[in-house]
Amino acid sequence: MIHLFVIADDFTGALDTGVQFASYGAATKVVVGTGLQALEADAQTQVLVVDAETRHLPAAQAYDTVYRLVRWAKEKKIGCIYKKTDSALRGNIGAELSAALAADGGDRLHFVPAFPNLDRVTRGGVHYIGGVPVAQSVFGKDPFEPVTHSRVEDILHEQTDTLCAYILGGGSAEGKAGVLVYEAQTNRDMAQIADRLAARSETGLLAGCAGFASVLPRLLQLSCRDTAPLPLCGRLLAVCGSINPVSLEQCAQAEAQGAPRFSLTPEQKLSRDWAAGAQAGEMLGAVLRACSQEPVVVLDTGGAVENAGADKTADRIQIANTLGALLKRLLDDGLESTVLIMGGDCLLGLMRQLDVTEIMPLCEVAPGVVLSQFTYGGRQWNLVSKSGGFGAKTLFYDLQNILERWKKELPAV
Repeated sequence: MIHLFVIADDFTGALDTGVQFASYGAATKVVVGTGLQALEADAQTQVLVVDAETRHLPAAQAYDTVYRLVRWAKEKKIGCIYKKTDSALRGNIGAELSAALAADGGDRLHFVPAFPNLDRVTRGGVHYIGGVPVAQSVFGKDPFEPVTHSRVEDILHEQTDTLCAYILGGGSAEGKAGVLVYEAQTNRDMAQIADRLAARSETGLLAGCAGFASVLPRLLQLSCRDTAPLPLCGRLLAVCGSINPVSLEQCAQAEAQGAPRFSLTPEQKLSRDWAAGAQAGEMLGAVLRACSQEPVVVLDTGGAVENAGADKTADRIQIANTLGALLKRLLDDGLESTVLIMGGDCLLGLMRQLDVTEIMPLCEVAPGVVLSQFTYGGRQWNLVSKSGGFGAKTLFYDLQNILERWKKELPAV
């Protein structure tokens, strides 16, 4: 029986939120796409997460998508609906939260944007990334969806006239309506907010990123189940489709630490046919050889494309499809390394190439870095995913060391 329905706006967000419940032991399923028939879950599923892919949609279309999904959940009498938002407040947040509130039919939606484990907090109405107001951070320079305001209410009001109210730390929400934005700077702050909402039986319509989701499992009284140990590979193929400066720096650092790095040219990543051709096959052969010999290998798309076509959305989709096609060829050719995918578009590109619509989050390897499992070609595959824009420079080798340690500690299966 579904106790919680999560609506995410991109794939990595769906996984990093779903894993908060899966790691607790709740039966959690992540599905791609918004076809309502596909959302039907088996009787064991407690948490159903849908990747609605609304991050890059026009605001009106994002509104319609979220409205329809919330109405579906209400008709199914699901007790808690959680609108997952980006921890840097990118995307159609105003449109989507107002849609959720309208479809719910109530007068309040409780929104906690913070993710303290990633140093993303809300203080005095302003959202901070690493101590910097979000509009002044790297997310203010995002080529696809720059965050142009730092006050949360200003971001929301770019897309909606829905009433908003800001709740100071420890403050009361009594008498307030609309989208209620809560201040939070620590995990304890979020837990206290959740406790107060539960005491008032107001956990029916919530919003936030994976940070606030992490404090919800105990409040929703989800049952736990045992998970079997995974056969892990200690080698890591890091596939980076993100053009965030933090992600690019991580690729460069891994190369400096000795990782073979394979970077696509603008012509290669924007071509519809290159990934299926002989030249790509030669490169992938070199990638496979490197993966059999080195602990970390990097496959990336480099930085933003200079002087690309006017349709940035089409370019973004094509780059994701190219990476997905390359990864499919690697899996079909017997890749044994654990794959790390950076960027929700890249992850979705792979799932589409594989025709996989369901994935099971299992645990976090590190904050915001999710280990999942999916079925393809008659076998199960491990996958590590994260969004761009956070993590230490040495992230790739740090993760590889963790995977190698887990491989040695887990019993053979």
